[in-house]
Amino acid sequence: MNRKLIRPNLSEIKNKMAREPVTKKIHPSYDTHAENYYYLKQMNKKLPVAIVFIDGETVEGVIEWYDRNCIKLNREKDPNLLVYKRNIKYIHKLEETDEQS
Repeated sequence: MNRKLIRPNLSEIKNKMAREPVTKKIHPSYDTHAENYYYLKQMNKKLPVAIVFIDGETVEGVIEWYDRNCIKLNREKDPNLLVYKRNIKYIHKLEETDEQS
């Protein structure tokens, strides 16, 4: 009995691989831009916010601008601050009080 080896033709495989583009998987972005949206909203409306630091200290003011590492906080009676984000525990809006009563 005569056996014949079945081998694929390598030139056909090379041509097929050359025609098909290699698609790389794109990883999903971990940046949701929620932080940017929050800062812009507070800046445009000039809403007073309270910044609570990791050590528990709290400062109040209005966000003037921000970048990747810090926030500039304008305060009325106290000096303005440049706050590093790595020291912030959380930020929350202050309740607007009615001073006309």
